Amino acid sequence: MSRIRLLSSVALIEDLPTQNLTKGQIGTVVEYLERQEEEALLVEFADDQGRTYAMVDLKPEQVIVLHRKTEAA
Repeated sequence: MSRIRLLSSVALIEDLPTQNLTKGQIGTVVEYLERQEEEALLVEFADDQGRTYAMVDLKPEQVIVLHRKTEAA
């Protein structure tokens, strides 16, 4: 699996009730983390005015990268 790029827009593929986040919410990858020798992503979730409402470390498998333009598959 290729590494998700910093500043990529991503969407959750599962609910995270302890973080008050639901499947489909969109965030931005802001940092790479290492958690017990496993790769993790720090993802920021912000509202329409740019105010952060959640900052969560996630496994790459918990998100899907969103693409704004057509890219070759």
